[in-house]
Amino acid sequence: MTIGKHLQGGTSPQRKAGALMASGALVAGAGIAGLGPLAADASSHREAPLIAGLPEYDNTDVYAFRSPERQKTVTLVANWIPFEEPAGGPNFYQFATDARYDVNIDNDGDASPDITFRWTFKNHIRNGNTFLYANGPVTSLRDENLNFYQTYRLVQIKNGNTRVLVKDRIVAPSNVGKATMPSYGKLRAQATTDIGTGPNKMQSFVGQADDPFFLDLRVFDLLYGGDLSETGDDTLAGFNVNSVALQVPRYRIAHQRHVTDNPVVGVWSTTSRRGVDGKYHQVSRLGNPLVNEVVIPLKDKNRFNRSRPAGDARFLDYVTKPELPKLIEAVYGIKAPKEPRNDLVSVFLTGVDGLNQPKGVTPSEQLRLNMTTPVTENPNRLGVIGGDNQGYPNGRRLADDVIDISLQVVEGELVGSPNDLGDAVNRNEYGFKATFPYLALPTSGSDPDPHPSGMVSSSNSSATSSATEKVAPAAALAIGLLALASGAARMTQLGRNRRKVVS
Repeated sequence: MTIGKHLQGGTSPQRKAGALMASGALVAGAGIAGLGPLAADASSHREAPLIAGLPEYDNTDVYAFRSPERQKTVTLVANWIPFEEPAGGPNFYQFATDARYDVNIDNDGDASPDITFRWTFKNHIRNGNTFLYANGPVTSLRDENLNFYQTYRLVQIKNGNTRVLVKDRIVAPSNVGKATMPSYGKLRAQATTDIGTGPNKMQSFVGQADDPFFLDLRVFDLLYGGDLSETGDDTLAGFNVNSVALQVPRYRIAHQRHVTDNPVVGVWSTTSRRGVDGKYHQVSRLGNPLVNEVVIPLKDKNRFNRSRPAGDARFLDYVTKPELPKLIEAVYGIKAPKEPRNDLVSVFLTGVDGLNQPKGVTPSEQLRLNMTTPVTENPNRLGVIGGDNQGYPNGRRLADDVIDISLQVVEGELVGSPNDLGDAVNRNEYGFKATFPYLALPTSGSDPDPHPSGMVSSSNSSATSSATEKVAPAAALAIGLLALASGAARMTQLGRNRRKVVS
């Protein structure tokens, strides 16, 4: 099944501006999925009241995709610690040592983890009599000049048995700056570890990376400045995250190790923190992007972070009876799709039938990936709704534009209301790598302008972080054409050619 776009002719500046006006209200009015009030800053950055004060435990994003250069493997990426300022010394950024960082796999659709990959961390200080993170140029992970460093242990938990995959490896440090780390790419390479040998080997990376999520967050300033003068800027540009990445052969995570018969896996990450009772308690959870960020309302955000997928039926009404489309209809005159929104159930809870829905699935919030979907030679940032079945919501690649995808789906893209809503940020500010771990290198602490404003990246296909280019916001914004200046409160839905669904 292919869900593709079939567009004819050009798109006028007026039409793009209208779409952007609607998207601004979509995000600001109630959230990407339209199911609850906004209470955070990005995909799942600071998404709930309690976790907002605990950045070391805060999942920001999860990615799962078939590896483009090793197609019999799947790559899992999970990020923590949102909004890392590159020059944020003297302590910079570290994983918590009293936490368990988990990536969970449900390979039979029963809403329970069948395999868990778990990372735990230890701190090491060479010289406690200095405040410096590093007291000279660091040219390798074992350089004596690296005063503070972390090591990690990675285990696989399956059927109650624990297997050690990585016993003791050094984490790639925070990118302090060029004087301290003159060749950060070498540190990244040293932090990338092979587990085993041959075609069935696994690969592991843990360390700092550029935050791969891209969007414009200035929606919180009265709908992009009240007149859409604040759009088209990647708000997360220049911020870093702490990442774990694992490349694993598909058969190792498939049910009964049979990829062809059981191609779909569900993926989500969790963080558990050791309490005063000595036990670990789950404090953060993340599968699909934007769910606890904007789907779950304020009263249930902390509850969702503590919950497990098997209990997700309690959150069903937030999906099937969304608030946002009703608000859009009231404000802009765009008719809301009919309820119940079973199309949103398939995206967030079950997987899409014929694409990434497992047999006998128990509805639960997971990022679902069909590991047999062919790798796309020329990926489309809009994923499935753009005719590229390897993209989101069939897993999630680093370059998938989940903001635009979610905006279009919640306004009825899959139920006969085609639209081209978006935030005018279509790609990351840095190019992603061509090989594992794919993540762009973290922004350096010596960068004098890590968060340039009024800029949109123009390339996300480069194999190196240095191969980047920035351009001014697209003329498609056509802000001066907006009716906001005259106080108009409504706009009619833009006419366009329908998308076709091809089976």
